[in-house]
Amino acid sequence: MKLHIQAAFLFAALSTANGNSDVSIITTTVCLQSIASTPLPVIPLAEIQFDPFTLSAEFVTFDAPELSSEANLIRIGVCDTATQAWKSSTSVTSVDSFSKSYAPIIILSLDTHGNVIGVTCKSVKIDAGQTRDFGPKVKVVKMTKGKRPELNRPIVISKEGTEEGELPEKTMFQKCVIPNSKLCFY
Repeated sequence: MKLHIQAAFLFAALSTANGNSDVSIITTTVCLQSIASTPLPVIPLAEIQFDPFTLSAEFVTFDAPELSSEANLIRIGVCDTATQAWKSSTSVTSVDSFSKSYAPIIILSLDTHGNVIGVTCKSVKIDAGQTRDFGPKVKVVKMTKGKRPELNRPIVISKEGTEEGELPEKTMFQKCVIPNSKLCFY
């Protein structure tokens, strides 16, 4: 093929790839369940859209829960509301996290492929004079590969039997002598 035709195909492919940026957007439903002596049904808390590559997220819907006064703790996570089965790991938080004097922050934990593996919720107390946006917030955290150890690095031993680059151990007198020839006294 000629060069200008190849360039046209490349330009068309790049423009369609940039135009379909919604392909990586994932929507998930975060649910909560009041922990009480009798099992209560799972109710949806928020619907969140996030991009696993840029880690940007926003609420599609957020319904502040109205929970019974007997419940002190709630379980939060991603759940299939039809089967009442949890699809991610859950965490437990206080009911006070959703009270009027606190701003909840929902944290989605993703695996390396961008799938939700856990949901946590923490809350920040709102100051009386705070004029900024203090509504619910969402944060996305993705697992990354950790630093790998350097294995099988060769050790070079000198003729004296010590590692090269290793300084010989100083005597007590050498440790106590200060560069301007004064002695240390303990």
